[in-house]
Amino acid sequence: MDRIKKEKSILGAINDLSHRLVLMLVFPIIISLVLMVFYAWKYHSAIQRIGKITELKAVVTDEIPEKAWYIISGKETFPQSNIYKLIMRVDETIETVTYQTEEENRISLIVAGRTMETLANYVDKIRDNINDEVPVVENEAVLVEVRDIAALVDSMLNEYIELEITSIAKMSMNLWLIVLVTAAFEILVLIIALLVRNRSMKSTAALVRKPIEKLEEVTAQIAEGTLDARIKETEVTELRNLTLQVNNMADRLEDMMTKSEQDAKKLRKAELRTLQAQINPHFLYNTLDAIVWKAEAGESEEVISLTSSLSDFFRISLSSGADWIPLSQEKKHIEGYLKIQQTRYRDILKYEIDIPEEIGQYYILKLLLQPLVENAIYHGIKIKRGGGLITVSAKEENGKLHFCVKDTGSGMTKERLDELNDRLKKGKSIVSEGGGGFGLLNVNMRIRLYYNEPEGLKIKSGPEGTEVSFSVPCRTKEEIFENESVFG
Repeated sequence: MDRIKKEKSILGAINDLSHRLVLMLVFPIIISLVLMVFYAWKYHSAIQRIGKITELKAVVTDEIPEKAWYIISGKETFPQSNIYKLIMRVDETIETVTYQTEEENRISLIVAGRTMETLANYVDKIRDNINDEVPVVENEAVLVEVRDIAALVDSMLNEYIELEITSIAKMSMNLWLIVLVTAAFEILVLIIALLVRNRSMKSTAALVRKPIEKLEEVTAQIAEGTLDARIKETEVTELRNLTLQVNNMADRLEDMMTKSEQDAKKLRKAELRTLQAQINPHFLYNTLDAIVWKAEAGESEEVISLTSSLSDFFRISLSSGADWIPLSQEKKHIEGYLKIQQTRYRDILKYEIDIPEEIGQYYILKLLLQPLVENAIYHGIKIKRGGGLITVSAKEENGKLHFCVKDTGSGMTKERLDELNDRLKKGKSIVSEGGGGFGLLNVNMRIRLYYNEPEGLKIKSGPEGTEVSFSVPCRTKEEIFENESVFG
């Protein structure tokens, strides 16, 4: 329980930080948006109400008196004039707007609605006078009253519009104050978030830096030949697997270095297996160095990606002591290696891997492709100005797996190519090898030894780059374990 409590996760720290920052930044924005939407809705509603009342003004002051005059003068009858429909329209609109209006602005509309009842009574009086055939003069006097009442309703509507405009002005001022206060608050929150972020990034970097520095120290000791150096278990979750793999690597290195001598063939296989299992400590040292730089720069996602790739690289390299692994694992191994190298040589290194999934179940001798890729980087791409592309491909044909590692690097001279092909053909001892081609000779000898093939690597090179290819028989897992003599 104590060990579990002490564990610290880089991803967990990053998630906690991101959640805090999101809450700090989003909360005031949501509040401001809600307030602004609320006031914008009120503003829009007020404008709509003013628009409706403004449309009524022309109906009340012009259309209704005009229709009443047409009726009195005999130009139109009551049904033709639709005067009652106009009055009903005004009443319904006033009633609707009154319901939508806040209480302090309703008085004018309530008075206008009651006044419209009086106007309707005068229109009824005109109708009754016409039915009773009273003189037109009396209806003209009633028309004067209708116009006066219409003017009174119009003044009530104008008063309502003025009150609404005043309310809109207040809302506009409130909205402006909300925007100012929200902006100031968000600036303050942003400053606090930046401070929290800086502090959290420093603590996260410190969390990663110490165990990685320890990893660097131990791997440097291993590189210098101190094979009994071991790394204490780390409390950083993402680095625990990497620490275990490095210790496993050191254990295997130490075990292999202490093995007794065997006969010539077994000694040769042991030398190859030892070389195969060894991971270049300088490559590991440089990769850990890159992780430290990324951590100090606050590039946490890059740290996690590099750490994961390096962990996969070690796990597949070791493979629990197995010499044979599925092709899918070999593909994953070179993907991890190329991801790490691309981080180091980002501007100059590009790569493509074309290994179909359907052939991934076949077993091959592990670490056949990675040395070829490494050779392409260090002796092709790295020394070419402007960098280049590495292509790794595989296909199945006639019961064999055909592999090709091609680069667009500087290539080799004809003399150098002839010399290398001669050494591959003769199978010179890898222990005495110096200079370029170390990985090529290693892979070449292992293919010939483990697969019992007459030839191993085929190399073509020119100004456009170098192509290294080889072919091995397709072997399933069952075939590997049925013929344990293949393992040596």
